[in-house]
Amino acid sequence: MKILIIEDEPKTGQYLRQGLTESGFIVNLSSNGIDGLYHATSQHHDLIILDVMLPDLNGWQILAQLRKQDNETPVIFLTARDKVEDRIKGLELGADDYLIKPFSFSELLARVRAILKRGNKSNTETNTLCIADLELDLLRRKVQRAGQKITLTAKEFNLLEFFMRHQGEVLSRALIASEVWDMNFDSDTNVIDVSIRRLRNKIDTPFDTKLLQTMRGMGYVLEAKEI
Repeated sequence: MKILIIEDEPKTGQYLRQGLTESGFIVNLSSNGIDGLYHATSQHHDLIILDVMLPDLNGWQILAQLRKQDNETPVIFLTARDKVEDRIKGLELGADDYLIKPFSFSELLARVRAILKRGNKSNTETNTLCIADLELDLLRRKVQRAGQKITLTAKEFNLLEFFMRHQGEVLSRALIASEVWDMNFDSDTNVIDVSIRRLRNKIDTPFDTKLLQTMRGMGYVLEAKEI
């Protein structure tokens, strides 16, 4: 998923971009209000992290412009403005959340994921996930491809479900470890790579079209490439 950060403090902006990128997101960073508004309106983003005090246009103005244009991209204010009336103003303008600096990155990440999960509620409510000719039945916990039944272990099923819920996204090993294994990623542990290799052998190796791709230095992505 793609996140836009509009933050004029260089260290904070780079810190956010690095942390979110390592968590598996595609991240754009704008350092002033005019550029931020341009990127917010000219490109699709799944979420915007927005400071209030910015050069050229402030965060209030940016959010007001977005909502005036019926742009409903979720917005989290991340700002040192900590007065109650500031929080109320941000939420009344249409922000989805309001977090005060200094902040915990783990808390910000949890809020980002919660908002994105709400946005994908309609996708997660379906009983079947599909990509190309691969189908995953969430209720019966069955998998098939091109009509052929594929037998997976419980962990392989959870891993495939995670990939299928994030089709087209490059997922880092750290994110996979956190979401599927509920553990911190240890670079000396090859459990992620081994599990993905076993999953690939079952869902890809017997078939002509390969879906699970390795992105060197970045992680893995499940996508159906056009030939």
